[in-house]
Amino acid sequence: MNHLREHLGRSLFTRVAGPGGPANRARIHGTPGPRWFAPDRPIRTVHGDASMFIGGLRALLLQSLHPLAMAAVEAHSGYRGDPWGRLQRTSTFLAVTTYGTADDAQRAVDHVRAVHDRVRGTTAAGQAYHAADPHLLGWVHVAEVDSFLTAHQRYGAHPLDAADCDAYIADAARVATALGIVDPPRDRAGLADRLAAYRPELYATQEAREAARFILLHPPLPWIARAPYAVLAANAVSTLPPWARRELGLPRLPGVEGTFVRASGHALTRTIRWAMTPPPRTAG
Repeated sequence: MNHLREHLGRSLFTRVAGPGGPANRARIHGTPGPRWFAPDRPIRTVHGDASMFIGGLRALLLQSLHPLAMAAVEAHSGYRGDPWGRLQRTSTFLAVTTYGTADDAQRAVDHVRAVHDRVRGTTAAGQAYHAADPHLLGWVHVAEVDSFLTAHQRYGAHPLDAADCDAYIADAARVATALGIVDPPRDRAGLADRLAAYRPELYATQEAREAARFILLHPPLPWIARAPYAVLAANAVSTLPPWARRELGLPRLPGVEGTFVRASGHALTRTIRWAMTPPPRTAG
């Protein structure tokens, strides 16, 4: 069982973190120095849990509903040609800012800000976008935070209490401010208000629907991995707000979602958590 656990854990980690994952992990966790977040902060609990696999997919679907954000992704991210590279860059950024030294976290933020500053363009409808726009960055941020927290509260090993939910949002605001986002929400009430404020701007473009189909139905995975990925995808969809599902044309199956889908999501996240947690050392 330990051999199976090691093989599965290594495969998952390589997929998410890339070939440089082990070296990055050693640097992130092993470099001495002050961190942005202490070991007991809720952001470390949320970002270190297997529920992030579901939260990450939900975030991508939700973020696509801002037409300017989707246009920038479509034109500049290379998500179709190199989806795993994009995932690996995002996961490394989250790991560095959550667990790395303050100096490394700031360097990661500076790099992302420089990339954002170069991403400009015009949508098919003639709207100009700039990835460094604080308002657009704010949408990407609140969609991520809401998705990560929603997934954690449903599928996490240790869901947060009310105070720690607010503390998680406040922790995430530390990173958001460094990225150039103005006055990010710092508690659940603020997050709900900000999401509602963005709602009039959100709708599914053709690019958003195509991205959803790519993410949910055509992941570049070997056939053996398609079934567990389908479970992740179904659970990500099940946690979306009803209006977001309608925009993306994603069906709702109330009886199935409340029983089979959620149960399968819990089972799969437990398996991922088991695989990616090193087995306890035995004496002797």
